[in-house]
Amino acid sequence: MSSTAPGGSSGSSGATTDGHRVSLASPTGRWVLTAAILGSGMALLDGTVVTIALPAIGRSLGGGLLVQQWVLDGYLLTLSALLLLGGVLGDRYGRRRVFTLGLVVFTLASLACGLAPTGPVLVAARLAQGVGGALLVPGSLSLIDASIHPDDRGRAVGAWAGLTGVAAAVGPFVGGWLVVAASWRWVFLINLPIAVVALALTVRHVPESRGAPTSHRLDVLGTVCVTAGLAGLTFTLIEVPARGWVPATVVALTLGVAGLVGFPLVERRSPDPLLPLDIFGSRQFTGANLTTLAVYAALGGALFLLALQLQQSLGYSALAAGVANLPLTVLMLLLSPRIGDLAQRIGPRLPMTIGPLAAAAGLALMARIVPGASYWTVVLPSVVVFGLGLSITVAPLTSTVLASVSEARVGTASGVNNAVARTAGLLAVAILPPAAGVSMGGGPLGPGYVRAMVIAAVVCAAGGLIAWATVRRGTPVEHHPLAGLQQCCGDPATRCANEERAAR
Repeated sequence: MSSTAPGGSSGSSGATTDGHRVSLASPTGRWVLTAAILGSGMALLDGTVVTIALPAIGRSLGGGLLVQQWVLDGYLLTLSALLLLGGVLGDRYGRRRVFTLGLVVFTLASLACGLAPTGPVLVAARLAQGVGGALLVPGSLSLIDASIHPDDRGRAVGAWAGLTGVAAAVGPFVGGWLVVAASWRWVFLINLPIAVVALALTVRHVPESRGAPTSHRLDVLGTVCVTAGLAGLTFTLIEVPARGWVPATVVALTLGVAGLVGFPLVERRSPDPLLPLDIFGSRQFTGANLTTLAVYAALGGALFLLALQLQQSLGYSALAAGVANLPLTVLMLLLSPRIGDLAQRIGPRLPMTIGPLAAAAGLALMARIVPGASYWTVVLPSVVVFGLGLSITVAPLTSTVLASVSEARVGTASGVNNAVARTAGLLAVAILPPAAGVSMGGGPLGPGYVRAMVIAAVVCAAGGLIAWATVRRGTPVEHHPLAGLQQCCGDPATRCANEERAAR
């Protein structure tokens, strides 16, 4: 592996404070890997358990679909908007320091979520949890890259990917079990003991590291624009169906449009932009991200509604709903590495086209999941087909993003792609239910669920057509040690690998 870090820093700039990297077999190397796995695994576990717990949260705190949307989107909103900034802060002020801060914020926010007495308090805590995740998630791989010797880094990243993937895989089952055996509050409180151990290991055993010194200022204005833009647009999309065009929604829409329009203008003038716009000069990079937008919008919106449909319309328990979704995650974990190897030999265009089309077929089959549908003949086949489609898609998609830019920009490309994926899920959860006419009352979703799955299938299929039109024909994916490790694991909130951006 090259000495250039995934975040784009050189070997010297990515080194630990004393300028030395350690062997993975050394005590420090093992502690660094363990801390990184615990930190990112906590975020992954939290992402997959929350969706299963949404109906129980709705029954406990009230508010119907509106509160459930905000519980999911509140976290994705701050995480999406601050993800790139989190990587920059780690490079500039110390990766261990920012990772530790992320752990503290995420843990306190998890405690607030678990104790929340009302829906609005829970949403506010989820917003804070997203802030912690934006500091925590980019730092997990940065710690490995900066601390582990290049000869061992591939094995370290492989162990990181496998073990954090296991955390995501057991998330639906654990979430369902916690809701049934105890309370939905334990879906958040389970983070506390994990975080305490991760924090102790990080403070005691992880060396500090930071990127090369820079005279540029942080892109605060760009961060404000993208955060205001996403917040305003999301608030409008979720609140208008319930409240109509009242002054608050009009102001939110105005703020959102101004933020999103102003963001590229600010980035073009910034000496150190959060999002360097010239990276989109690569047609393949742009096409891969448009494919990501379509596939992850379909994924985020569909799985959000599927969890509600199974419990609120079909009468599944939270545990049964978690087990019903488990085959999807297992298929992702088992097949994604093998599909990545295949795409490396034959090129990414074919799997990136076939995968979304197969996933779209799975979503179309999910439209048959209505009251009275059998698990074995309706639910399981649709989940399996959808899981096969995603397994064919994800690794080649990630590899294509990384291979479409220069090595110095791998971190930036990965951060952009992750931000696109999370934003797609964020907007889908806000847009899809009202667009399809899903019932907002907190009970059965009604015929709107079927329409929503058809819409999601069309959007997902569009991702495959975009890939066919934009990805180069028959070009093998350039091998990169981090390629293919970004896995959705059944939920857009768990797409957590390679999110550090380039150090300037």
